[in-house]
Amino acid sequence: MHSFDVFRHYERLHWKLSDLDLPAVDPTLVRPEYITLAKSAAMGESNVIAAVHGFLNEFVDDYDFSTFAVVWGYQEVQHHYAFRSWLGAIGEDVEDRAVGAMREPYAPGSTPSATLATNIISELTVNHVYRAVSSWVAEPVLKELLLNASRDEAGHAREFIHYTNERLKKRPEELPSVLETLYVYSSEAKIKHPVSTFKAGIAELGDHETIDTGFELFLEQVAAEGELEVLHDKVRRTFASITGLDLSSNAKVRRALADAIA
Repeated sequence: MHSFDVFRHYERLHWKLSDLDLPAVDPTLVRPEYITLAKSAAMGESNVIAAVHGFLNEFVDDYDFSTFAVVWGYQEVQHHYAFRSWLGAIGEDVEDRAVGAMREPYAPGSTPSATLATNIISELTVNHVYRAVSSWVAEPVLKELLLNASRDEAGHAREFIHYTNERLKKRPEELPSVLETLYVYSSEAKIKHPVSTFKAGIAELGDHETIDTGFELFLEQVAAEGELEVLHDKVRRTFASITGLDLSSNAKVRRALADAIA
């Protein structure tokens, strides 16, 4: 099983929460924006439980992917606790009520391939944002945490790409749903993420930071000019490599989707 190789790789090379030197966090280097970003990240990562629940429901006939989902889930839980631990080191935290509101499992995608495609976009997006923010922050422990999490998300994207490729080999009729997913998440001039798409409007969140809070701050204060298009282009190139299609612009994604449906 591919998931066994992933498991051994994670077991051999993965960092531990105890590797973070939390007592060395320097509060004098912490800006209010860092707290907002860390709370936003903790809230985004908290959706791992809903996602694993959804994966196990949707891929009930796929033991290999289901096993990967559990291994993936462990790392995402680690990210959640790592951001909360950094916040705790400076006397901040996220509200348990807000985290608990994220618990409801995700509904199945239009196809399992669409679900996998959604998660490719999620991982590529967070990988890009974490890496960029790590270069921007001055507090060393948060910088290390963001770099560690960014590398993890890149690895997660790689595995979701693998499982999408395998799924499409068996179910090529699901290709239109993959192209539709790509268009939905890359056609607007903003960062669109599954968490914000499917977990918006939850009353328990109140005015608490959400993953969108972090993305908005990133685009306003961290991102270089044209960086959003760089991110969208990275996502489109990834899907081009999966499908073998020219997906270099939104217009070409629409054309490919129309052709696939026809």
